[in-house]
Amino acid sequence: MLNHFNIVGTKENLAYKQSDYYTKITDDSDEMTHQAIKGPSLQQTDKIKSENIPPALYNIYKKPLLLHQGHMQYLFDHEGRRFLDLFGGIVTVSVGHCHPKVVSALQDQIHNLWHTTTIYRQPRIYEYVEHLASKMPGDLKVVYLVNSGTEANDLATLLARAYTGNQDIISLQSSYHGYSSAIMGLTASQSYRMPMPVPAGFHHAMLPDPYRGIWGGCRDSLSQVPGSCHCPGDCVTSDKYVHQLEELLGNSVPAGRIAALFAESIQGVNGTVQFPKGYLRKAHEAVKKHGGLLVSDEVQTGFGRTGDFFWGFETHGVVPDIVTMAKGIGNGFPLAAVVTTKAIAEAHTRATYFNTFGGNPLAAAVGKAVLEVLEEENLQENCKVTGKYFIEQLMQLQKEHAMIGDVRGKGLMLGLELVKPGTKDPLEITETAEIMEIIKDLGILIGRGGRWGNVLRIKPPMCINKEDVDFTISALDQSFKQFENICQY
Repeated sequence: MLNHFNIVGTKENLAYKQSDYYTKITDDSDEMTHQAIKGPSLQQTDKIKSENIPPALYNIYKKPLLLHQGHMQYLFDHEGRRFLDLFGGIVTVSVGHCHPKVVSALQDQIHNLWHTTTIYRQPRIYEYVEHLASKMPGDLKVVYLVNSGTEANDLATLLARAYTGNQDIISLQSSYHGYSSAIMGLTASQSYRMPMPVPAGFHHAMLPDPYRGIWGGCRDSLSQVPGSCHCPGDCVTSDKYVHQLEELLGNSVPAGRIAALFAESIQGVNGTVQFPKGYLRKAHEAVKKHGGLLVSDEVQTGFGRTGDFFWGFETHGVVPDIVTMAKGIGNGFPLAAVVTTKAIAEAHTRATYFNTFGGNPLAAAVGKAVLEVLEEENLQENCKVTGKYFIEQLMQLQKEHAMIGDVRGKGLMLGLELVKPGTKDPLEITETAEIMEIIKDLGILIGRGGRWGNVLRIKPPMCINKEDVDFTISALDQSFKQFENICQY
């Protein structure tokens, strides 16, 4: 049988969680049975970490978690405690931990063929790229399979430069597009920038942020910034932010010599920042006039997570020239992709190209199974329906806690920006970490992001349900109350 959590808080506030939520998930499936841990103990991992793990890889919690088992939206630690996973391995577990269909597809392939590389043809790879390409609009039909989001964005920069013959690339302030020496300049987040020179040719445009931007704005979300405009179509502020982009294009890059604009549909690492309605479409038009392409980074927003559409860029009414994707594409398996047009891919033939591990038979089998589960279980619709309920409950919670400065997002890509009550001053990162510790002790794993590390990021496996949302709201409410009592907020 499962070991349940030692719940912190009052019986009144947590009665729902104990009597209903845990009973439901305990009875839900025999597959929920906790297995004994195999491997080093928590104490042994302390020693191994101090001696063998890079110090840059830090523990997110003061009391580290040793996780060794997962099932759908749940994770288990070494003591058998079960956690509701609201971060999905940093927005990577899409259809659920150890989803049986994905596991079966991997098992079938692993007994047949592991690896050939791209110099040979292999049926799983061809089946997969055809299925993935069918999800793309317009002429986006050529699929490169790679291993990670960083690698995908690195390849996208190469393709944009090769096709246009231009070198300069623009991304938005506070964006995250990967962590490598080649594209560190593309990432415009100080937290992820090493103090060393980066390759030339990267520029960062003003972030059009409805909550903290100088002109505010309204966004495609049920939740708007208090006092914001409510434009029926494009937001009136979108032209102002695009004007700043045009100023950058007109001053900082050679005339008509831009290679690409990189943009996420919703900024992920920066704490679920959405742009004012109409911005991305108009930004695309501005970049096209200067000879550039639009690269849509769908690493976190793709595969139906935002609910209304399969790809986040569709919400903005644009068709990019290049799309990069990773994370949820493989439900945790190392897989990523770049999808573009035949014309752009043709520019890549000027040099020999291959990718040793990109889209090997194992990865392709997993990727294909993930697409099938998304379709068969209607997970995009679940993101839309459950996400709507989730953000409505978060908006109610915001009314009760002044430290919730902003609630934002779409589908199951949501964020809560925490501030010092009565201000927009970011909550200190140490205070946000303390809240996350309380939330964890109540049985929920949640993410953190934003420029100041003060945004709670909610990007769970796409199979969560209404009961999971109710459990989360109860735990968040209790966590905020406990923190407010300690800090007298």
